[in-house]
Amino acid sequence: MFEKFKRRSYQLEDIDTGNYTAAEYEDCIGELQLVNRWMGDAHTLKSTLFREVASAGLKEFSVLDVGAGSGELLRVTATWARETGRKLHAVGLELNERSAEAILEESLEFPEITSVRGDALSLPFADADFDYVICSLFTHHFREEQVVQILREMKRVARRRLIVIDLHRHPMAYFLYTTLGKLVLKNRLLRHDGALSILRSFKADELFELAKRAGLRDVGVSRHFPYRLVLNAQTT
Repeated sequence: MFEKFKRRSYQLEDIDTGNYTAAEYEDCIGELQLVNRWMGDAHTLKSTLFREVASAGLKEFSVLDVGAGSGELLRVTATWARETGRKLHAVGLELNERSAEAILEESLEFPEITSVRGDALSLPFADADFDYVICSLFTHHFREEQVVQILREMKRVARRRLIVIDLHRHPMAYFLYTTLGKLVLKNRLLRHDGALSILRSFKADELFELAKRAGLRDVGVSRHFPYRLVLNAQTT
């Protein structure tokens, strides 16, 4: 059993091949928001992005979320910015047209959030356009050489730092997802793709090496509960 965790799987997920119906995708958007809240991605922002902004003493800042899904993490960021008296300009980038629309639909109460359709491998923004560039549960969808290119693009458009949150390829994470996950998840895409996502994800040394190949500075890769890896790096 443990052999399959030594190296990444390159089997494509249904979300990557388009093997889903429109109804399944709509349901996936909603259920994925709940999963991200349960699994701590929003909490991870508090100990990374929010801490960075507060430490820098910024009263105004900008954030790009690459592969933003429905924009849940941007709304968490916008809420924190409001609570702490800061002005935010936030953009969610999505290649998927429906997800780009969902960002706007779900963020009607947050005019500081906008969405842009675009490719993470060639971001449609100028150099140093944003203070911070983040992504969550995104890089495991790509092969290593593509991840390096994505990191280079994130580095190019970020003035300060980039933060990457993704899964940790760990046997216990896989076991918990394929047992407890089946009890609470109803969406077929999440039930199937979630387990495969863990097998496609990284270990800390692998993610660190990709960051070095991308030319990032002051690179740190830390483990966060539950079974998350966070890459935090300087871009200038």
